[in-house]
Amino acid sequence: MAELNTKANIKVPDEFYAELLTVHEGLSKAESDALNARLILLLANHIGDRQVLSEALQAAALKE
Repeated sequence: MAELNTKANIKVPDEFYAELLTVHEGLSKAESDALNARLILLLANHIGDRQVLSEALQAAALKE
């Protein structure tokens, strides 16, 4: 069983962040929210492990 990795794990994270911002350019709030929802579902499907997905939901719900 996999475990949620919360440590930095993206190669060249600044490039990914810039790309993420670029795909949102020119979108309305509703379009941006829909893009985020599609991205979340694609990545959740890629992960596939329900335990990891549950851990991710719990971690994301924490308000720090």
